[in-house]
Amino acid sequence: EKRPHIPYRESKLTRILQDSLGGRTKTSIIATVSPSSSNMEETMSTLEYACRAKNIMNKPEVNQKLTKRTLIKEYTEEIERLKRDLIAVREKNG
Repeated sequence: EKRPHIPYRESKLTRILQDSLGGRTKTSIIATVSPSSSNMEETMSTLEYACRAKNIMNKPEVNQKLTKRTLIKEYTEEIERLKRDLIAVREKNG
């Protein structure tokens, strides 16, 4: 199963919601905006985030007991993903 990459490091909110976004849970997000012109920048940022977040596809599944082999496989995949993220950050920052 090939899941699209979610850039968690680009937003504090996506980092907080990392375990729920793109995973096996049902997730609801409510974007709260302000009609005040003094909050326009924050409102635009919220709306842009909401537009990106609505495209995240989750696949809810019943949790199952995991075997050692499955856990090791999942942890190995996560380590590889984290290594790729680290390389991307290092390349971005030089």
